[in-house]
Amino acid sequence: MNDRSAQRLAKLQEALASGGTLHLRDAAEMCGVSEMTVRRDLSTQPSPISLLGGRLVMASYPGVTPVYDLTEQQSSHYQVKQRLCQRAASFIEEGDTLFIDCGSTLIPLLGQLGRFRELTVVTYALNVANAVAVLPNVRLVLLGGLFYASSQSFGSDGMGAAIERLGINKALISAAGVDCERGVSCFHFHEVGPKQAAIATAMQRLLIVDASKFGVVRPAYFASLEDFDIVVTDDERAPGLLARHPLPTLNVSLA
Repeated sequence: MNDRSAQRLAKLQEALASGGTLHLRDAAEMCGVSEMTVRRDLSTQPSPISLLGGRLVMASYPGVTPVYDLTEQQSSHYQVKQRLCQRAASFIEEGDTLFIDCGSTLIPLLGQLGRFRELTVVTYALNVANAVAVLPNVRLVLLGGLFYASSQSFGSDGMGAAIERLGINKALISAAGVDCERGVSCFHFHEVGPKQAAIATAMQRLLIVDASKFGVVRPAYFASLEDFDIVVTDDERAPGLLARHPLPTLNVSLA
């Protein structure tokens, strides 16, 4: 961490030490930098401060529950997500039927699907569907239900059964938390059913997750690490972290 970044984060941490929140605009003014610089500090350096819905909070402050904001997530670790998706794309084969999860992690993957002659994409995410709907080589299966704007995704009681009726070659799953002991988790409970159904149905299961998610537990548990064949990540420590994992054939693919 460079000295200026460290000084800014220390100043913000001191301002938040007594609890409460700090608007991103005010944080930038306090540090004498742009809002983008504050965002960069928070996304590239380890810090107990979280940016939630345009406000800074101490992640460890009692009573503070993280809130998923898709707009914030899309700008977080974007270059890393691009590299992860490039690596994940190397596992895709011509003619595959892919389950593509919701969220922001897998969005860079969608721009790489045009190089295939024929694919089928199954998703319950509106942002994924909008991106692949314009690709003439991709057959889209959009699973509907009640729309959840925060994650741009749908949920329904019958979605799991609908997924299980499909022949899915590869399930590309994202997560908000990965813990060796407490498993893989996300923010939203309506995502649990489709994620679990895709994992149960697919011939190959890939977890695509950046290093910031390791050691994190979110409210909605949906899988154990044993449920995946491949973990695609950018963290060089991942093989060591997962060495305690009871499934010795788990493939850790680094971006």
